[in-house]
Amino acid sequence: MSTRKRFVMLSCLAVLPLALCAEEGGLGHYIPGMTSSFIDALPYEPGFAYKNMTLYYSAEASGKKSLPLGMNLAAGVDADLYANIHMLLYQSDLELFGGRYAAGVAIPFVRLDVDVSGTLTRNPRRPGVIIPIQRPTSKTQDVSDRAEGLGDIILAPFNLVWKKGDLTYDAHLYIFAPTGEYDKDDLANVGLNYWTFEPGASLSYLGSKNGIEASAFAGVDFNTENTDTDYQTGEQAHVDVTLAQHFPLGKGFGGVGANGFYYRQLTGDSGDSAVLGDFEAETLGVGPVLSYIVKFADTTVAIELKWLPELDVENRLEGDYVWLKAAVAF
Repeated sequence: MSTRKRFVMLSCLAVLPLALCAEEGGLGHYIPGMTSSFIDALPYEPGFAYKNMTLYYSAEASGKKSLPLGMNLAAGVDADLYANIHMLLYQSDLELFGGRYAAGVAIPFVRLDVDVSGTLTRNPRRPGVIIPIQRPTSKTQDVSDRAEGLGDIILAPFNLVWKKGDLTYDAHLYIFAPTGEYDKDDLANVGLNYWTFEPGASLSYLGSKNGIEASAFAGVDFNTENTDTDYQTGEQAHVDVTLAQHFPLGKGFGGVGANGFYYRQLTGDSGDSAVLGDFEAETLGVGPVLSYIVKFADTTVAIELKWLPELDVENRLEGDYVWLKAAVAF
């Protein structure tokens, strides 16, 4: 399985920016399934790598739970996210601490549709004071909002990768910059309006003889305050894992397996606008993943498709993630 063995793709550096619910807006810079399998592992051989990632996420929250959306609180929320991410990474032959240094950047383009069919309230900058502004009913139309454009750009200035046989592992730092447009009065935004610093690590085993894959990616997110809303999102920890079997298929290698994730907010939200208190979020999910790798001359191409339904969610939207990734190493 020489083609598969030589191919260890770049780490996914981009995590989509959007604002929906807990962690202010409910989804932070970490998105489940973004980095989870061999296709997301840093390359070890020097050169460039490009990855394109498309995400569709459809989710909802019941009308019984209020969620912070900018300077609003909303219940009965439905959201649809479409995103396309372009990522470029350079893997150098420079060695530090026995590992090879890499750097990269990811640029996401996002469209977000939000519909509110329950209570919508306005939350001014006075702790504990909530002023109703609209209560949609069956006799009124739902309140809707759409945002689209450039999201929060992700910088990866420090990445070190080590390789021993079929095992690749790394340490990295991702920085999420608030470049996406944000308006505190809108229900939908393509940016989060705060910085996130994420130190993390990954480990990926891809057996050259047995075709077995076992990968794990973990990180902790440290967030700055959203100065437009005086909202401080707490720290978050997350892990994504993949178990898969790879096998010869046509001129390349196919893969079938399962991907799972677990996310938990470590500290509560705070600030003048955090009227719901700590509002710590948690979610987990599992779903199938398919992949294919093929080599053309000196270029290796990989494609991955995965579906990740959320199974247990607290203080977040609940839905299904569908990822399509295509990566090229040259």
